[in-house]
Amino acid sequence: MLTDHIARLIEEMLNESDGVLELQRNEMATRLGCVPSQISYVISSRFTPERGYVIESRRGGGGYIRIVRKQMGRDEYLMHFFCAIGEQISENESIAYLKNLLGNDCITEREFRIASSALSTPSLSALPYELRAFVRADLFKQMILALMSNR
Repeated sequence: MLTDHIARLIEEMLNESDGVLELQRNEMATRLGCVPSQISYVISSRFTPERGYVIESRRGGGGYIRIVRKQMGRDEYLMHFFCAIGEQISENESIAYLKNLLGNDCITEREFRIASSALSTPSLSALPYELRAFVRADLFKQMILALMSNR
């Protein structure tokens, strides 16, 4: 799939440039034979703050997009997720965050399974539907705080 190819290429370029990459969207699109909006889509969907990236862009006059892979310690990474959760979170979003934490060795496979279960819709089924996302966010934040003080 083209989006996977673009993401892999950007990741390789980030690795070669020690985690900081400046690229011109139009130039990259021409090189890959796609439209610039596909490059933008990949960057906005795969290189997000939740995944540890900072994106800066400058328009006009040969504008560029700068992607920075933020190097964070475990507690800083956990705090980043704590702040990203907000007041409410869906089950799918919480699973995506947990997968990210697992992939970055912030939680174990066992902690992933326990948290996934606790944040699942069946676990919150006794609550009114409109409150579940709020309660899920509160639970998730408490889990993160417990992880921060636990290792």
